[in-house]
Amino acid sequence: MERDALTVDVTGGRIEGVLRRGLRMWRGIPYAAPAGGRNRFRAPQPVLPWEGVRSAAQFGPVAPQGRGAIAPGPGSAGRGSEDCLSLNVIAPRFATPRPRPVMVFIHGGAYAVGSSREMPQQGEALVREGGVVFVNFNYRLGAFGFLDLSRYSSAERPIESNLGLRDMVAALEWVRDNIRAFGGDPGNVTLFGESAGGNAVTTLMCVPSARGLFARAIAESAPAEAVYDAEVTARWGADFVQMLAQVVGGAAPETDAEAASLLHTATVAQLVAATSRTMRETPDRVPGTIALCPSIDGEFLPERPVLAFADGTAHRVPLIIGTNDREGSLFRGRLDILATTPVRIQGVFVKTRRQLARALAAQYPHLPTRRGRADFAGDYAFWFPSIEVAEGHSRYASVHFYRFDIAPRLARMLGLDATHGIELFAVFDRARTPFGRVMGSLGGYRDFERTGRRMRANWLRFAREGTVDADWPPYTEEHRSTLIIDAQDRIEEDPRSERRLAWREFVPHI
Repeated sequence: MERDALTVDVTGGRIEGVLRRGLRMWRGIPYAAPAGGRNRFRAPQPVLPWEGVRSAAQFGPVAPQGRGAIAPGPGSAGRGSEDCLSLNVIAPRFATPRPRPVMVFIHGGAYAVGSSREMPQQGEALVREGGVVFVNFNYRLGAFGFLDLSRYSSAERPIESNLGLRDMVAALEWVRDNIRAFGGDPGNVTLFGESAGGNAVTTLMCVPSARGLFARAIAESAPAEAVYDAEVTARWGADFVQMLAQVVGGAAPETDAEAASLLHTATVAQLVAATSRTMRETPDRVPGTIALCPSIDGEFLPERPVLAFADGTAHRVPLIIGTNDREGSLFRGRLDILATTPVRIQGVFVKTRRQLARALAAQYPHLPTRRGRADFAGDYAFWFPSIEVAEGHSRYASVHFYRFDIAPRLARMLGLDATHGIELFAVFDRARTPFGRVMGSLGGYRDFERTGRRMRANWLRFAREGTVDADWPPYTEEHRSTLIIDAQDRIEEDPRSERRLAWREFVPHI
């Protein structure tokens, strides 16, 4: 392969990638300026140009994150730099006359942990099997990206809202402006993500500045309702400042100017420690919520996404959306950030009339047990919000809904079943990794691998053409056709309909 096939011009200068495992790869490409110093709590700033040819052989630094709230992904724990706004590109070895479809993935991690490097060889199977160009990226996490601290903004030290989302828009703008250099088609971009990344997908579909930056979307296990009014997020930001003062060991700020000074002078480690405490305490203080989240600020994000999908103001692009069979079973111990405890569930139930709460509780006959609480929490956070998104968006654009049911025998023995995040092993062909082989060691490995191959085929067909397998009907309010992804895929009409109707009464339908 010629050297210049790996050396390309991008915003900022020239970069040189590497040829690995028969694919062209570029890692650690900056899509914005470093987000520290004067740029802390600022919207992403333009890339700083460099001299000569920059090596793109290594991943860039991960976003600052810690172990105090939930478990970081491999390669992310205990590390991090505010100079984290970089992305990675994987392309097939040989160029083609026509530009290739592009798939841009947003990682999950409750907007607190994770990075673009945490799953080895992520995206390579999609590139090999589908001939696409794959992109993933880092974005600011925790207090750096998903706490609303804008009340402490001043002319001297501006602080914008929704910084993590703004990072994502900047990354997509970089793709629009640069992906042709890698053989990709900027007019054929599929945005997809899982968990917090799925929330990012459904939220970006409602962000005006993201319009036209992607042609279709896939939201896996999206907590689509984890987006809150500015009044709520501002209060959480004020609580965070008080926690930060305790971490630093100083007096609580008495004015907004003092709070702003604290935010800008605190170390990365201190901000991460206060973020971890926020993550631990919020599920108990405000049951059913997740502290790190997008904020409805009226400008960058004008309205609650579920409302935008219902009234047709969301971007009308084709959408695949779905959840896993037992989303909540993963959230135990340090990962327990959902409404999984009796106290948290009671805090959710008091938000509505007793009669409706009883009707909903009847849908979870095992609710007093850990299994019942996990299923309630998973449906509350992931499944029903995804139903709401699909229902509203189907009035204006094509929607396909799925439920991922397959799980290796060991996962079932551990009580996890088809839990949160397990579908990523199928989407990214990770069944043959050491962890994947352990999970399949007691049976189910081959079925899971075959299921993953079918799932990737659908994701890739969607990315190339905007269509799915002919046997997978669109989701509509009339039929609610759902692809059950299992050892043998099947279509079900409105699965768990009684539970859906109970949630619809419990959570006023838009």
